[in-house]
Amino acid sequence: MSDLTPTRSAVLELQDERRAMREGYEFLDEKRLLLAAQILKELRAYETAWQTLVAQITTAAAALRAAVERHGLHGVQVYPPARLENAALKVSQKRLLGVRLQQAVFTAEPAAAEAALSPSPEAERCRFLFLELLRETAEIAAIAGNLERLRHEYRRTERRARALEDVLLPEIDQTLYEIESRLEEIEQEEAVRVRQA
Repeated sequence: MSDLTPTRSAVLELQDERRAMREGYEFLDEKRLLLAAQILKELRAYETAWQTLVAQITTAAAALRAAVERHGLHGVQVYPPARLENAALKVSQKRLLGVRLQQAVFTAEPAAAEAALSPSPEAERCRFLFLELLRETAEIAAIAGNLERLRHEYRRTERRARALEDVLLPEIDQTLYEIESRLEEIEQEEAVRVRQA
């Protein structure tokens, strides 16, 4: 039995509290749906970016094989790398229901690399393709971060919604039932006393 004194004002307060909790639950339920929709959108973007990355890795690996065949492993190891002085990682942000979503773009203007002792088109292509891999991995990293933040917020929202739905609302309903039952008993006792008097 609840510790509340069974009065009409207690019933009205509990009904107001239940109404507020139901509104909170409906908001959390809607938030779950919006977060789930954004998670699906980010997953589709991740899958597309991942397929592009896998294709680029395959192409870059083939270019690396061709460069190793031409220069040998040691020759490729000492081949001058791409210069990244003009490289920049541009991150833009937006918010969805308090969750920070990012989009990352890696830009690298090709700067003149140091001259190789034995230049070849295979090694130049290899250098270019591995630079392109940086662009794709930056995009994937941003999407993966978005998915992790969305997952965390979804689980947090899910816990709150379940607490309202499975614990707090049933407790209030039970308390209301007990108080209303007790009020009916008091009214019946009062009616009996009035009749007897």
